[in-house]
Formats: sequence, C-alpha cells, structure tokens
Amino acid sequence: MTRRIYIFDTTLRDGEQSPGVSLNTGEKLQIARQLARLGVDVIEAGFPVASPGDFEAVRAIAREVRGVTVAGLARTSFHDIDRAWEALREAEQPRIHTFIATSDIHLQHKLRMSREQVIEAAAAAVRRAKGYVSDVEFSAEDASRSEPDFLCRVLETAIAAGATVINIPDTVGYAVPGEFARFIGEIRQRVAGMEKVVLSVHCHDDLGLAVANSLAAVAAGAGQVEGAINGIGERAGNVSLEEVVMALYTRRDQFDCTTGVHTEEIYRTSRLVSNLTGMPVQPNKAVVGKNAFAHEAGIHQDGVLKERTTYEIMNPKMVGISQSSLVLGKHSGRHAFRDRLAELGYDLSGDELNKAFGRFKNLADKKKDITDADLEAIVEDELRPVPVTYGLDYLHISSGTTVVPTATVGLKKGDELLEEAACGNGPVDAICRAVDKVTGVPCTLVSWGINAVTAGKDAIGEVTLKITENGGKPYIGRGISTDILEASAKAYVNAVNKLLWETGRVKGEN
Repeated sequence: MTRRIYIFDTTLRDGEQSPGVSLNTGEKLQIARQLARLGVDVIEAGFPVASPGDFEAVRAIAREVRGVTVAGLARTSFHDIDRAWEALREAEQPRIHTFIATSDIHLQHKLRMSREQVIEAAAAAVRRAKGYVSDVEFSAEDASRSEPDFLCRVLETAIAAGATVINIPDTVGYAVPGEFARFIGEIRQRVAGMEKVVLSVHCHDDLGLAVANSLAAVAAGAGQVEGAINGIGERAGNVSLEEVVMALYTRRDQFDCTTGVHTEEIYRTSRLVSNLTGMPVQPNKAVVGKNAFAHEAGIHQDGVLKERTTYEIMNPKMVGISQSSLVLGKHSGRHAFRDRLAELGYDLSGDELNKAFGRFKNLADKKKDITDADLEAIVEDELRPVPVTYGLDYLHISSGTTVVPTATVGLKKGDELLEEAACGNGPVDAICRAVDKVTGVPCTLVSWGINAVTAGKDAIGEVTLKITENGGKPYIGRGISTDILEASAKAYVNAVNKLLWETGRVKGEN
C-alpha cells in the first residue's frame, strides 16, 4: 500500500542559518506563501526566542499563511516554549518543535548535563508544549551519534509525555545510508509507542549523503523528511527537499511512497529562495540547476530529440521548467544544430546546412555559449553575405550624469568618409541616431543585448541587436569589441548594411 511521506520545510529556520543569509519578515512571508503553494506539509517558520525579528516573522507567517502546519523551534527551556506559543497562537495548524541533544559529545561539552537530566528535560518540555498545542515534535539532536539504548529511552519518554512527531537528526551529516537505515529500523522496533507517532528524519549534507540518508530512512519506515529548498543550511546544508521529492516520485517503483508536493512549483520556489537569500544555485545542481535538463553532447542531444526519456528521467515540465534546453556548443551534433535552426524558422538544404554547420563549429571553438542570435547571424552572414556598404571608421562619445549624451561617428562608404553627430537618451541611442543621419535610413532599435565572450576586466563584449525600418522585417546586427559602445556601433552598422542589401538599395558582392 502506498505510504504518504510528510514534507517538513526548514528553509526559514535552519536554511536561514546559512552563513551570510538574513531574511527580513517580508521576505520570509513571501517564501512561506510560496512554500504553501508548493504543498509542503509543515513550514518551520523560525526560532521565535532567537531574536525579536525572528519572533515577528514566525508570528506573521502563523497569522497569514493557511492550509499548512506552521512550526516554531524551541529548546527544552520553558521560556523558549512559551515564546514559541506566543508566536504561533494565531496559526491555523500550530506545532511546537522542541529539541535537546542526546549524544555523549553534546552532553559533556555543550549541555554539561547527565543522561537523567536530559530525559527529565525532554519530558518536561514536551508536556509544557502539549499544554499549548496538540501537535508537538520532539527532536534528539545529534541522534545519529547517540548511544542507542539511551536514545531509545529519551524517545520513549517524549512519546509518553505527548509528542506526536519524533525526529531523528543526523545533525552533523555523519551517517552513511546503510547504517542510517538500520538505525531507523532499530528505533522503530525498540521504542515503545513509535507506532502511534510520525517518525521523522533531518539529515545534513557534510559528507554529501543527506539525500541518500533520507531516502534510506524512508525505505526503513520513516514517515517525514525535513530539509530545505536548494539544500541551504548550516555548514554544507540540509537535505534538498526538491531532490527527495523527485527521487520518491521518479523511483516510486522502489519506494511506493507519495507526497503532497505540487512539483510544478519546485523551480519557482528554488528561484525565489535563491534570489532572496543571495545564494546562487550551482549549475549542475540536481533538479533545479540550470544544467539539470541541459544536453550539449551530440549523442545526448540526438537521443533526446528522438525520445526525451533516453537521457531525461524526469520531465522538466513537472518541476516547472517549460522545456529542456539543448545547449549548442563545440560538442553538439548536426541533428541538434538542424533542429534549432528549424525552430528559428530556417529550412536549409544539404549544402547550406553543411556550410552553416562548419561555420557553427568554428564559432563554437571560440565562443562557449552559442545563442539563437549567433545562429541567425551564421545563416544571415555566412550563407547570404551582404556588401559592406558602410564601415565604422571612428567613434567619439560624450556622456555623463550631467551632460546630454552625444555621439560623433565616421563611416566609410568606399573611399568616402561620412561624418555626423547626434544627441540621444543615452550613448547607444546617440550612436544609432548619428548612423541614421549618415545613411539617411531612419531605423528603430528593437532589441539590444551583450554577452561577454571572455572573462576579466578586458573582456570582449559581443553586442547583438535587431532593427526595423517602419516596423517591417527585423534585421540582426552583431559587433565585437572590448568597448561595448564600439561593439554597439559595429552591430548597428552591420544591421543597416543587411537592410540596404535585402531591400535592393545596394548591389554587388563583398
């Protein structure tokens, strides 16, 4: 029978403990609302006693976010628990999450408490929390390094005191999957009353095993997984919830489990957390990294184009990504190249395709990322070359915060030097207006973009732009220079030359 696995999100508590991350109440509320849309079962909104700001954030989330359990963390101190209840009292489904360490390392060096004192503190804390809410979670911090007999005594005490959820943290990411699965199995068998509560796990990623350990625990009978979006958190972070959710779905033949997560909200949630925390998602991050559904190798691209499942075990649409991305680079094959050109509206013959593919390979050796504009430029420039009616000879720019931007351009038409100056809303606009005066062709700049071809302060900038005349067909221009204004001028002149050639205003060959 399919089991329901509960998803406990601690992005706003443990995740915010990532070095350098500090979210204000508004940002936390924004993330909490998105987590509710994502469909997590529990949002751990914060640690109310930690600071007035944390208290206010938990209270705001408890008051405004509905349809999800809102939890507040508390040590076994009565003051912590009372403060958590004050913050949670307006929640639709409040949960107090209380914890105390159980490993000998923590007892000796941090708590300086005896085992009996820890057992007494756990029982008293759960009873105190139970006086406020019906839903109480108890965590045995550093459980994976705790002596099993003592740990089982603590857990039995917490259950007897009224805990509804028992959490087993691998606080420092020390466990390995097989060991952790046996550990969870032993707890289920030995702890009296475990059948009446939800058994939860909270794994950290210090050895890169958080997802593996969490899945091993689920296979061993755990009913709740705790973690954070993008895996953020203390040190190397928490388990990545999106990875656990998608692993359970993709390998449901192995786990026979389901969650309540709306997977199509995963990517949006990941981007929001990344943007608000300032923690970028690494490109090769599973599920949500920009390369997660990207294919550059020609063999892979050919396979995906024929049948997506050859190299994609998940449908990108399922996590909220509209489509997979075929990244064209030096390893790409002819099939992927032809397919992308077809998407852009180009249907090339055999010889034309061969020529274009050769130019593409040459460009790919020099340029890491090949954009659609590059492909259009290959087709336009290489397969249908146009005469260079005008060429940029020089460019002078006057611009600043207190002066009107002015551009003076000198264009060569054959042996003749033509010069004009113009003002604009900015230096690029002034350049375009000056070129228009020289050529006598008033154009509209539709789009402008720049890519850095190389790295560093002296990077070569490649400007790609589109122009139209009277709202007609767009013409693409490209220009390269270490000066982006010069690159802009070259790109604009390049586009004008194409317009003149294709509208029949000039004749001849290069």
